[in-house]
Amino acid sequence: MSDFILEHELSIRLTAFFAVFAIMALWEIASPCRELRYPRTKRWLGNIGIVILNSLVLRLLFPAAAVGMAAFTTHAGWGVLNAIALPFWLSAFIAVLVMDMVIYLQHVMVHAIPMLWRLHRVHHADPDYDLTTGARFHPIEIILSMLIKIATIAALGPPVVAVVIFEVLLNGMAMFNHANIRLPSHLDRVLRWIIVTPDMHRVHHSVEPNETNSNFGFNLSLWDRMMGTYCQQPRLGQQGMDIGLSSFRDPQITTRLTGMLMIPFLQDKDVYSINKRSWKSDRNPGDKQP
Repeated sequence: MSDFILEHELSIRLTAFFAVFAIMALWEIASPCRELRYPRTKRWLGNIGIVILNSLVLRLLFPAAAVGMAAFTTHAGWGVLNAIALPFWLSAFIAVLVMDMVIYLQHVMVHAIPMLWRLHRVHHADPDYDLTTGARFHPIEIILSMLIKIATIAALGPPVVAVVIFEVLLNGMAMFNHANIRLPSHLDRVLRWIIVTPDMHRVHHSVEPNETNSNFGFNLSLWDRMMGTYCQQPRLGQQGMDIGLSSFRDPQITTRLTGMLMIPFLQDKDVYSINKRSWKSDRNPGDKQP
């Protein structure tokens, strides 16, 4: 099975990507949550452009990528899971869970360290919020993320199948929880006890610093609840909240590929990174858990 997955890994991931993309895009048209500031064509050209650029960079620098590293660790016997005799299903489950937690911690890290926050601003500077926002990252951050992923796999020693499952989940959930879709409130309340919903993660893209520094998870909502970074709703509500970064409002910068690539090198006027925020003494209603 591992050999089959290694041989068809790219096809599996691309098929899943385009299937989820098509479903989310149609869902956004049928039941949008918010009115967009800019036409899709204006933003998608830049957002999809940076996705293509990142894909080319990763394939050039890391031809085998995460799945190749998992195959190597399995063959070499590296990693904790290869040193412990566990049923295959349990090893795969633990691997996906641990990698999900690492992504959460990585996300907190890029908000907490000013130099990394400058890179991550590319993601948050999107003036609108839809499924393409989920894949909008600076190439340097993408390279850093891949290095962290490879190091995690080397230490953990996960099955190849688990890494493919995780990669499909990572891409699919990023599009789902960034989608501009409307979920019934009762369904959202139930789902967010397990997974990160669009309404939950949209809070993270608020211009308000204490809301930006909440809801870091991408798949399981468990980590935000455990670590105290969970925020139920934005102070101004899903319709009233402002999306993006207050210091980056020029569409020439926020919607164009050339502008996005320059964001990390522009003057730092914002106060969004965790070590710069100042919390208000009174808790706002959005901080209460359901």
